[in-house]
Amino acid sequence: MKIAFIGLGNMGGGMAANLVQAGHTVRAFDLSEVALGQAKQAGCETFPTAKEAVQGAEAVVSMLPNGGIVKRVFSDDVIGHAPADAILLDCSTIDVATAREVTNTAATHGYEMVDAPVSGGIAAAQGGTLTFMVGGTESAFKRAEPILSAMGKAVIHAGDAGAGQAAKICNNMLLAIHMIGTAEAFTMAQKLGLDPQTFYDISSVSSGQNWSMTSYCPLPGVGPQSPADNGYEGGFAAALMLKDLKLAMEAAHTADAKTPLGAHARALYEDFSEENATKDFSAIINSL
Repeated sequence: MKIAFIGLGNMGGGMAANLVQAGHTVRAFDLSEVALGQAKQAGCETFPTAKEAVQGAEAVVSMLPNGGIVKRVFSDDVIGHAPADAILLDCSTIDVATAREVTNTAATHGYEMVDAPVSGGIAAAQGGTLTFMVGGTESAFKRAEPILSAMGKAVIHAGDAGAGQAAKICNNMLLAIHMIGTAEAFTMAQKLGLDPQTFYDISSVSSGQNWSMTSYCPLPGVGPQSPADNGYEGGFAAALMLKDLKLAMEAAHTADAKTPLGAHARALYEDFSEENATKDFSAIINSL
């Protein structure tokens, strides 16, 4: 399949490379010359503009920083330039309202589209083990599923347009809350004289067990290898977690949902990100 890929950052670059490995022809675009060079080395065809990249494509995949950019790229460079029978997939994490607006705009021009944000981080993007939460019609999902499967281990249809974004921000709000709680528990355990490994051995098989502890422990040398073992470099940046928490709080306000822990998590990551924006979000343990 001929697939245009727009946005070749830390996540998009690995995703595009996996599409090449799956046998697809990938027509890549990014504003960064470095990213374009890496994509070319991975086997992608590269183009100087998004409009050129989408020409003749059977599918268009995007991985972009925010909703405003997604809206502009699809409006200016994709819709009306990609073939009308191309399936459009936006894998960015953006607000629900914009996801629905872009999908509706695409539909008025005859395109099928899904919002398909991801969970898994840079390593999963490179390894092809992402989880995709997909919003869109059943027809659009069926067309998008084989493309997403080439980049991930799980592809789940969450519902209509915007449902993928809703699932993503709810999931990451919960992740932030778990990480803060896990960091608090490890810090308190140490101050009470417990060895961190001993506490891990106990809590990881008890009722306090959670993903932030057993798969992504915020303390170095405890549990499976995580960004904590690499000076909190790589992984999922605190600034990105803050972005998702802001989206979650906006959505909560719109839906009149009470999220006191989500709001507190946002406040903590807002303070932490002022000087630690590029550090992995698990580094918040250092503020405790």
